[in-house]
Amino acid sequence: MKKINQILQKWPQGTVITTNWLKRQDVSRQSVDNYKNSGWLERIGQGAYKRKGDEISWPGALYALQELEELPIHVGGKTALELQGYGHYIKMADRDKVILWKTPELWLPSWFKSYGKWKSQLDIRSVTLFSNEVNALSDATVREVEVRISSAERAILEYLYDVPKKEGFDEANYIMEGLGSLRPNVLQDLLEACNSVRVKRLFMYIAEHHQHSWFKRIDSTKIDFGKGKREILKGGKLNKKYKIVVPELSREDQ
Repeated sequence: MKKINQILQKWPQGTVITTNWLKRQDVSRQSVDNYKNSGWLERIGQGAYKRKGDEISWPGALYALQELEELPIHVGGKTALELQGYGHYIKMADRDKVILWKTPELWLPSWFKSYGKWKSQLDIRSVTLFSNEVNALSDATVREVEVRISSAERAILEYLYDVPKKEGFDEANYIMEGLGSLRPNVLQDLLEACNSVRVKRLFMYIAEHHQHSWFKRIDSTKIDFGKGKREILKGGKLNKKYKIVVPELSREDQ
């Protein structure tokens, strides 16, 4: 009884607990079964439990992946922008979709993928968008659970990765218009480490249009923009400076 009380004190409400973490607390498999049979724990999948009667949402699951399993997965793109107050132009229909980012080599546990009660659609990007150890993550409290999310600087680059297949160019332009407080030093590091030529060119094209103060402090000579042109949207116009085919931004957009 003493051991389970110690576990409950360490265990935030509304989150998932894993057998790996319980093992690190010197809790045997037999004890886990006893706690489950006694009504303390409720199994939600292989290697994962919740408090009996507790309602778990996606932040509680992500907490377990990040804090207990120490997996490099985070909230990114559109969802991270929305959580930081930049969601004014995001379509209401998209706000129940949660964008998570990880690298392709990371395998997620089966309990996370198969549990059907997160109350949100989880949309996972498996992409190595940055080449080195740039972090640019921050903590956010979502439904009373603390999780790691992309900073606004990283999130907008992740968002642009999804244009145009999953996200719209016009919406990207409107969101960028509102990003007047980005940190140029963080952007510089991210742009230098970004593996996507298309994302970097698109970012610079829209950023230059809006002429935020941070744009003037980005050193484009240190950024690899690749060679040749890139077609972002069919039917667009070739921007000669960034060599991308995009809709032309008018002065009315500023």
